[in-house]
Amino acid sequence: MGSEEDYNFVFKVVLIGESGVGKSNLLSRFTKNEFNHDSRTTIGVEFSTRTVQINGLTIKAQIWDTAGLERYRAITSAYYRGAVGALLVYDISKHLTYECVERWLKELYDHADAHIVVMLVGNKTDLVSLRAVPTEEAKDFAEKKGLLFMETSALESTNVETAFNNVLAEIHRKVASKEVTRGSISAVSLSNPNAIAGENKEEKKACCRNV
Repeated sequence: MGSEEDYNFVFKVVLIGESGVGKSNLLSRFTKNEFNHDSRTTIGVEFSTRTVQINGLTIKAQIWDTAGLERYRAITSAYYRGAVGALLVYDISKHLTYECVERWLKELYDHADAHIVVMLVGNKTDLVSLRAVPTEEAKDFAEKKGLLFMETSALESTNVETAFNNVLAEIHRKVASKEVTRGSISAVSLSNPNAIAGENKEEKKACCRNV
């Protein structure tokens, strides 16, 4: 167990959205089943992995988390490179974080692959008495933009698994149905080196073995 060949796919998924919406807690809830009540603002970039079973395949999810603060914006192109999924997170109790969704979406599409699977996530459903963004409004917006949609609570562990798993299943569906272009497929690393969508298969075999 534990060998690098134990999974069929590696999917890179990025978390985006304003600072304080709960991105880091969604990440720690999904990858470690932890919630930190006094989590500090993320500095720069962090990522965690978790391996899940979807449709009988083993998928290693590499989830990236970044500060939603403007001063870290310089990292964007590297952050998005190779991402095949994104969770765009807002806080249901802070309308301003929802108003910023469109700007984040634009940034995502400016830097990421056109085929990227995006889910709009309304986090902090535990703050139901403070709700400022109606579910239907966000759901309609997501439908118009062709996004998946879910409301979650990292605190109560509501829908966190489902949100990530739905994104991973949709990425796999796109890859399996060949909807994704050759260029994007190379962003999805397959555990079998011969199956990598690259031109120099022989070279790849030679160089990958000695890493």
